[in-house]
Amino acid sequence: MKIKIGFLVLLVSVMVSCRTVKKVQGIQEALSKKDTTQLVVVNKIPVVDSAAIVRDIMGKVSQQKINFKTFNAKIKVDYEGAEKKDNYTVYLSMVKDSVILIRVKGTFLGIAAEGLQARVTKDSVVLVQKVGDKSVTKRSIAYLQEVTEIPFDFMSLQDLLIGNPIFFSNNLVSYKSNDNQLLVTMVGDLFKNLINIDNSTQRILFSKLNDVNTHRSRSCDITFGNYQPLAGSWFAADRKISMSEKSKLDIFLDFKEFSIDEPVKYSFEIPKNYKKK
Repeated sequence: MKIKIGFLVLLVSVMVSCRTVKKVQGIQEALSKKDTTQLVVVNKIPVVDSAAIVRDIMGKVSQQKINFKTFNAKIKVDYEGAEKKDNYTVYLSMVKDSVILIRVKGTFLGIAAEGLQARVTKDSVVLVQKVGDKSVTKRSIAYLQEVTEIPFDFMSLQDLLIGNPIFFSNNLVSYKSNDNQLLVTMVGDLFKNLINIDNSTQRILFSKLNDVNTHRSRSCDITFGNYQPLAGSWFAADRKISMSEKSKLDIFLDFKEFSIDEPVKYSFEIPKNYKKK
């Protein structure tokens, strides 16, 4: 049961070489300047402002973030931990900046049954176990961080589920590029984030998060694939999320159905006779 609860909260939480590596010198200062000139002419020879190029591409990535009012999805989930591997079907409904609802279906004694439900808001997490001990667990939003050991809040969890980049920072420290891809390293308050971007589409292919705290080995790798059109945006229908510190957990998300700005499909109810934990 503890493994399943941890998995559910994590899900709700849950996410060619280059010739040279170019260090962006003084890039933070460059990003703060109002001068948007992209070319500097010296002796009539145009010189490329590499910081401006990266800034432009990262701006395009930000513009591709999926904006929505509601989101519904059916997801095939496979996960593999140190002690167990399993698979479930997950039904997800979100109201932007308000609530995340999740239902998990698997098998119980060989019979298809509804197992876990979750409701996440900006300040709370409620879990309902409908198979076995039939219980209700109510916690603050900090419970996400306690179980996953990742500093998830409601907004980062929402971005993870819709497929937007998480722990995104404008503090760019280095990059390297070729004709096909751009690799940008940014450092935020909590994580160093290495993002691999397709140059032609500006879609994120891979994000690697490493803890800035050198005393921890916490990391999270998120791979995005099978992009599908979604209401003028592009949605990554296949994702792999690999997390590791003391142990490793791999989660594979295969979105079978997904839509935005339609009525919420799934509800959340707490039976009166369930025991509270």
